[in-house]
Formats: sequence, structure tokens, C-alpha cells
Amino acid sequence: METFYRDSWVEVDLSAIEYNMNNLRKRLKPDTKIYAVVKANAYGHGDEQVAKKALESGADGLAVALLDEALKLRRAGFVCPLLVMGWTRPQDAPLAAELEISLTVFQEEWLKKVDPSALSKPLKLHMKWDTGMGRIGVRTTEEMDRILPIIKNQPSFVLEAVFTHFATADDARLDYFEEQERRFYKLLNHFERVWSENVEFHTGNSAASMRFPERMKNFVRFGISMYGLYPSDVVKEERPIDLKPAFSLQSRLVHVKKLEEQESISYGATYQTEDEEWIGTIPLGYADGWIRKLQGLEVLVDGKRHPIVGRICMDQFMIRLDQEYPIGTKVTLIGKQGDEEVTTDEVADYLETINYEVPCMISHRVPRLFIDGGQIVEINNPVK
Repeated sequence: METFYRDSWVEVDLSAIEYNMNNLRKRLKPDTKIYAVVKANAYGHGDEQVAKKALESGADGLAVALLDEALKLRRAGFVCPLLVMGWTRPQDAPLAAELEISLTVFQEEWLKKVDPSALSKPLKLHMKWDTGMGRIGVRTTEEMDRILPIIKNQPSFVLEAVFTHFATADDARLDYFEEQERRFYKLLNHFERVWSENVEFHTGNSAASMRFPERMKNFVRFGISMYGLYPSDVVKEERPIDLKPAFSLQSRLVHVKKLEEQESISYGATYQTEDEEWIGTIPLGYADGWIRKLQGLEVLVDGKRHPIVGRICMDQFMIRLDQEYPIGTKVTLIGKQGDEEVTTDEVADYLETINYEVPCMISHRVPRLFIDGGQIVEINNPVK
């Protein structure tokens, strides 16, 4: 098994992925299928490892944002349905067709730029409808009427599915969610009048699939909550299914010292000791994604909370300890120690952002340890 040579690492609990998948499956209608969303390196967790566990746990396909992400999975041996949800350059469509990667389509000019003679296999397409997210997608029946004939008249194009994305499915107020549903069904009524072939539909993200399983279509796209995080405080309070976080961030003390009062810590001397203080140094910094704005956040040592003092450096940061601890003592930045826990939500709140961003921002420098059933099953260290 591969190893690594630093005292900071991420632990990814694959058993939690399985637990969360199973709980969503119980929540959905029996015939609703699941795309496991593994974009952005599985939200920072590890795309190949999470994808494998998700498929083993009942996922019917994988969804990513970029063709590069899809190619990585195909080249790693994944043969399941694979959808790119973002925009792909039309000149790259032949590569997607060759590898049976489904692409998102929503532009007439995009279809016209794809050269059918360059396609070695049929090009699988999912049409995106913009019902109110405002990013990409078909917004009107007029746009649809320009796109569908091109697909219909080109034997090398196969329309597999239609999808949309809800902007406020995790909110307490459902008026805009329901407005998006109305727009979806308006487009759907027109689509069914002009398109006779069978296609599948998927509308639900994590929030919608957990909160409104009876309103879901053929597929849901299980993203943030597959990793054990609720998409908002509203959903967390409702708790439509129980989730287990898969991500934790660990390190160790590499230096411990006692400082006299009025000694300064780190760049800019922004922190001064008030009395004699024990200061510990941790080998992780903003190059690892543990950014400077986290100064003042607490981490766990010996099951107790200790604050980050002084500015976080590129590769190290310091904490104020309640006593002397041995070199090598474990430090938990995200996760549990004893009865205490620093959650991803707590870190996100401190940064005034959302929990999605936190695991994504922990950089490739930090090795990932994959744990299943309490045992380390794989170590991924991209820095070799």
C-alpha cells in the first residue's frame, strides 16, 4: 500500500458513503434511480474511490462537471453511465461519443458545430432546461424547437434524458422551488407534444431528493449529502434522512514550546501571549487549503478545543495549548475526538461560506486515507 511522508492527512470513511446511499435509497420511490455526483474530485474526497463505493452501494451512474473528470473515470475502468453536466467544447464531442460519455446540450449552435462524420459511436445527450437557476440551459419552447429537430434528424445524436436544477430546494420557503417546477412542466408539456421517443428525466439534487422524493423523476443526482453533509440548515433541522460525514482532517503536533508573556506569534505579530503559554505547531497551512481566515478557529487536541493563534502560514500554523503535549500528539481539524467535534459546518460558518466549499478547498498536497469498515483500504498521495 502506498504511503506518505507528512503528518497531515484526510480520512475518507467509505462506510459513510454507503450508509448515506442506503438511507437515500430507502427514502426514494423504488423505481427512482441515482446518479452519484463525483465532480471536483468527489467534492475533495477522492473521485475513483467514492465512485466505486457509490456504485457498490446502488448508484446507477456517475455525474461530473467536466469532460476531463469523466475521462479520468473512464480511463480508471468505470463502465457505468457517465454524465458531464457542464459545457463541453463541440470539437471534443467525438471523444465523448467514443467513450460513451453523455454530454449536456442546450445550444443550437453547439449542435451545428459537432461534426457527425467524426463520431465513431452515437453521441449521447442530456438536454438541460434552465427553469430558474440562471446558469446554462434552454429557457423557452422556441429554443427547444430549434434544438430538437437537429437531434431528431441526425442519427448519430441520441437524446437520452432531459434535466433541470433547482436553486432553492433547500430553503424553508418553497415558492421559488414551486415556480421552477411550474416552468419545468410548462416546458415538459411542449416537449411531449413534439418529441415521441422515450427519454428519462432528472430534476432532483440532494435537497430535493431527500425532501420531496415523491416529486422526483426517473433519476436523482445525489451530491453533497452522499458525503454526509446537509445542503442547508433548514434541511439539517428537518433531517429527512440520517447522514454520516465521510470527511475528516487530521494532523499532529510537530513542535511544542512554552513562551513568556508578550511574545509574538507568526507573521505580522498579530497575536501576543498574555501570560506564560504553551504553543503548538501543526504542519499544515494555506497551501493545503487551511486558509488564513481560519485564524481563531478551534481544533481538537486530547479531546479538547484549542484556538489557532497568529496568522496561518503557507505550510504551518500555531495553536494555544492548555498544557504541554508530546510531539506527535494527534490534532483533529475536522472530525471527532472523544466527546468533542469540529464539524465541516462549523468551519464553513466561521468562513461565512457553505459546507460544500470546505472539503473542496483542502488541496491535493494533503494525502487521502480511505477507510472502510474501520480499516485503511487505500492511501492516495498525489505528491510523490
